[in-house]
Amino acid sequence: MKAEVISIQPTNVWKHFYNLTQIPRPSGHEQEVIEYIRKFAEKNELKYHVDGVGNIYVQKEALPDRKTAKGLALQSHVDMVPQKNKDKIHDFLRDPIEPLLDGEWLRANQTTLGADNGIGVAAILAVLESKNIAHGPVEALFTVSEETGMDGAFGLEPELLKSSVLLNLDSEDEGELFVGCAGGIDANVYWSYKTERTDGEKYYQIEIKGLKGGHSGIDIDLGRANSNMLMAGLLLELANTINIKLIQLSGGNLRNAIPRESVAVVAVSAENENALFDKVQEFDRLVRHEYSKTEDSIVVEVGKSNSQGTAMKQEDMNRLLQTMNACPNGVIKMSESFKGKVQTSTNFSIANIENGIAEFKFLLRSSDDSSKRELGSRMENLFASINARTEFSGEYPGWDPNPGSYILSVARKCYHQRFGAEPKVNVIHAGLECGIIGGKYPKLDMISFGPTIRHPHSPDERVSIPTVIKFWDFLVDILESV
Repeated sequence: MKAEVISIQPTNVWKHFYNLTQIPRPSGHEQEVIEYIRKFAEKNELKYHVDGVGNIYVQKEALPDRKTAKGLALQSHVDMVPQKNKDKIHDFLRDPIEPLLDGEWLRANQTTLGADNGIGVAAILAVLESKNIAHGPVEALFTVSEETGMDGAFGLEPELLKSSVLLNLDSEDEGELFVGCAGGIDANVYWSYKTERTDGEKYYQIEIKGLKGGHSGIDIDLGRANSNMLMAGLLLELANTINIKLIQLSGGNLRNAIPRESVAVVAVSAENENALFDKVQEFDRLVRHEYSKTEDSIVVEVGKSNSQGTAMKQEDMNRLLQTMNACPNGVIKMSESFKGKVQTSTNFSIANIENGIAEFKFLLRSSDDSSKRELGSRMENLFASINARTEFSGEYPGWDPNPGSYILSVARKCYHQRFGAEPKVNVIHAGLECGIIGGKYPKLDMISFGPTIRHPHSPDERVSIPTVIKFWDFLVDILESV
């Protein structure tokens, strides 16, 4: 597949992207990709610096006739989200990604592709090694651990960047220029519950799988199912009708991805075994119908389990399941300033219940700080009703649009001249590092753009090949016009 990928136009971008797919780089494990960029800088005789949190900064001088041009910084993050289909054998810390051509799209073999944000990284590397782009001084900033808390951006040295303009290459809709993004905060819930022994009941495993999942910001308004919310609803129905006992529950594994799979172990008496199977089958039919337009492979099934363990006390189980079902999830409010865009949302990301401890993780997003705080207060009060503790962490700011932006005017002009159309100017319901970087460099003029990428943070992730060509040409035009 290497030959097919590196022969795609523009080849100078795709060769680097292919190389990135061969380097394991989930968040927190970016050492190899940073080393790849360091060796690249040395090979091309470029100055570089690796900071204390692992970001790498590379500097390229202006071409001789562009010494007086405005300095410009290019920025992308090097880490990727590690998600795979349950049946796919893949170790994200060791195994390379397997890219596959699918018509005019590039995807991976049952895993995330890493186009988020590998395409941006590849484009920056192509600029740094270019000999024929008439650009001024260029700074390249490659950040780490964006997907798990934006640690690289938070740890950025405040005196590092000298440019007055920054292009963030981490957006996913070609033809759109992003000038603002949502801020976010993690809500982490902890609850201790009483347990009891089972008394002759049989153990069964209930599994919800086959969901599409996706990015918990960009895809939150697509009406996709959340496996943790589905499981909470099913368990509450079973608790109310056939007197189950909850042994354990596990769902989701990433705070910024819509969970695709949840598994629960329950105990039921012999007289209720048939009713359990009937209820699960009925629930399967109901959710297939409810999500028929957005999910095409939901599976809800039950089978015997070899798991052992104590059960949650009946009273505690009922209280918890009612609280879980009352959790805000999905789109909370649409934007009044940008039509069709989400302002505030939340995602029930991770659920773990076992041996007397329940832990839940949520990611709250909003382009409005007061709405984000209000949503956090709602969730805290909800869980306080069962004496659960809610802790907030990892807060990052949004990025406020600048209507007088110089680089926005340059980009709009370049796009119109190149493609004969006006680009859309928009905000994105996801966390971009621009908000954090802008806090460290208040005078920095920024926009974000990129090729079309669909369903990042899920095994359905894919990038549109024709839009990468447009993305590259547009980037070069901006570099030469600043």
